[in-house]
Amino acid sequence: MTDLRYTKEHEWVRIEGDTVTVGITPYAQEQLGDVVYVELPEVGRKVEQGKEMAVVESVKAASEVYAPVSGEVIEVNSVLSDAPATVNEDAQGKGWFVKLKIADQGQLAGLLDEAAYKALCQ
Repeated sequence: MTDLRYTKEHEWVRIEGDTVTVGITPYAQEQLGDVVYVELPEVGRKVEQGKEMAVVESVKAASEVYAPVSGEVIEVNSVLSDAPATVNEDAQGKGWFVKLKIADQGQLAGLLDEAAYKALCQ
């Protein structure tokens, strides 16, 4: 079963068992404009919920991407190194950033569902 959740900082989280795939939301990429660079963490790095995990740079600004849950980076989307615009083209699909092995499943309860996230963006 796949479940999609969101953070107030505009990251999306696709929950798949004890792992999550993380990226920035379509709303976030629209606010950034054309993405020109993505700095991803190294595989094996431990990340802490709410702390910086990656950086995305656009023609407008550079923004931190925060870890929605604590865990270990088990995969990064290497496509973004050569094609950062993938984030603009498919933010919730091919433009994902990292996959994390979740350290604390309980942290998922604090994430927003789609309705709450849409309300936040209005």
